[in-house]
Amino acid sequence: MSTTLLLIGAGLVMFSILLIPLSSRVGMPVLVLFIGVGMLAGEDGLGGIQFSDVNTAFMVANLALAIILLDGGMRTHVQSFRVGLRPALVLASYGVVVTAVVCGLFAMWLLDLPLLVGLLVGAIISSTDAAAVFSLLQGRGLRINERLEATLEIESGSNDPMAIFLTVMLIELIQSQAETQGSLWSGLTILVQQFGVGAVAGLAGGYVVAALANRVQLVVAMYPLLIAAAGITLFGITNALGGSGFLAIYLMGVVLASRKLRRLPSILQIHDGLAWLAQLSLFLLLGLLVSPSQLLGSVPTALLIAGVLTFVARPLATVTSLLPFGFSRREHIFIGWVGLRGAVPIVLALFPLMAGIPYSGMIFQITFVVVLTSLILQGATLAPLARWLKLEVPEAQATHTVVDLDHAAIEDHQLLLVPLSGERWLQPRPVTDIPLPEGAWTAALFRDGEMILPRPGVDAQHNDIVAVMAHRDLSADVDQILGSREPPVHLSDRRFFGDFTLNGTATLGDVRAAYGVSVSRFAPEMSLSECFAKARRGHPVVGDRIDLGNLMLVVRAVDGDRVTRVGLKLRKDP
Repeated sequence: MSTTLLLIGAGLVMFSILLIPLSSRVGMPVLVLFIGVGMLAGEDGLGGIQFSDVNTAFMVANLALAIILLDGGMRTHVQSFRVGLRPALVLASYGVVVTAVVCGLFAMWLLDLPLLVGLLVGAIISSTDAAAVFSLLQGRGLRINERLEATLEIESGSNDPMAIFLTVMLIELIQSQAETQGSLWSGLTILVQQFGVGAVAGLAGGYVVAALANRVQLVVAMYPLLIAAAGITLFGITNALGGSGFLAIYLMGVVLASRKLRRLPSILQIHDGLAWLAQLSLFLLLGLLVSPSQLLGSVPTALLIAGVLTFVARPLATVTSLLPFGFSRREHIFIGWVGLRGAVPIVLALFPLMAGIPYSGMIFQITFVVVLTSLILQGATLAPLARWLKLEVPEAQATHTVVDLDHAAIEDHQLLLVPLSGERWLQPRPVTDIPLPEGAWTAALFRDGEMILPRPGVDAQHNDIVAVMAHRDLSADVDQILGSREPPVHLSDRRFFGDFTLNGTATLGDVRAAYGVSVSRFAPEMSLSECFAKARRGHPVVGDRIDLGNLMLVVRAVDGDRVTRVGLKLRKDP
């Protein structure tokens, strides 16, 4: 029996992995394919596998989400908290409540449910899902501006406590015969515990694990395992203390990424595979858990609820949450659309099943259809919408290989191996004439397996590999100088930023005098950096724009919250 289960499980995982290329061809989010494979293998599908163990599904789902959130946290740059933390926290708390109330009241009216049961439906589908958001933002070849990316990632990693609080409180209210006031107080206690204990445990655990990993001497393969085991341990301890293990393990990942963790590139490489395995296993299992024949009766009502969630509740929560933070109308539209639901709502829908409350089966079925609808509709249209709203920004296409150097004296320097290819290298060039940025040096040249020292008289040519020692902050600049990948036409430097580059200290009066524009929105003595800071409430990012009629100013580079370089695009017609 155990051999059969092992064979079936490995076969499903392998089949799902082989389907991943199909996802990009048909424009279908890969998570939907994983769920589809699980449903196909289930009792109503070709596999006929009967699986109804809710407790096992709940345990596996929690473990998988913990691994996914740890990986997502380690890929979240702490600098992004500067522009995304406050709006994300408002969305993760107030926004979740607005979404839950709107959807809950609609579900109560549509299905003629008791008020508390209707609100429970809203609470369960109220939070966005980190697995879905991380997967789609990082895996669709899409680069959006830092403000949007940070807000969406931090929100999806931190909104679980509020959704859990609302779900648990409503279940207690439904089950409780005591006064509502007492149950409400109990629910508020749960909320404080979830946020407070989760945040403290995550931050403290991150610092402790970072110090431990940087002190112990292990073989390279052990560091990713140490981080994974420590994260799961922290997840379990935090849950046992009544906190949000999801929030704790996400914050632990963020802290690890900010602490110059030893072997971080190797750790991220292994954890990328672990996160994919966790997502795959999670959605396969959830697909097995559901019976498509039982969903059919819930599809019409679930689609109506999904419509209200997508087109009313989420946009309303987004607009009212983000008004104080200087988001543009296009950014409001995008964030409102990227309210992706995934595994977390389905896991929350297991709570009523385990509690045995009325309507629990119907709630699970509705939640499953809502999640599936969100992944298909929003997931498949995310990249086209970002391009249509012109929210994409150019990305430094990495063509190099990083050789991990683990030595205290090296600190933040890396050895980059960059292959020379493309039109720019068809004609040999003296290796000493390559204009590398300050802080980067050519260490060696490799040709046909032979190492050549970079000295006068040596030419770099097509198919050579250049070894460059550089500070890690310069890797993108090295790629731009040596690499061969060209961005899409609409994201090329000239098309996106314009033909001219201005210093951020240049004043609007200088621009007006040079190009004859009349601007009443800003004072002439304001610098371009100050104009963008005012327009974006103090947090401009690369890609932000100010329309001046017959010309457009585009942020090209920032240092913290200060714009240092501005692109200028001239228009033929105002």
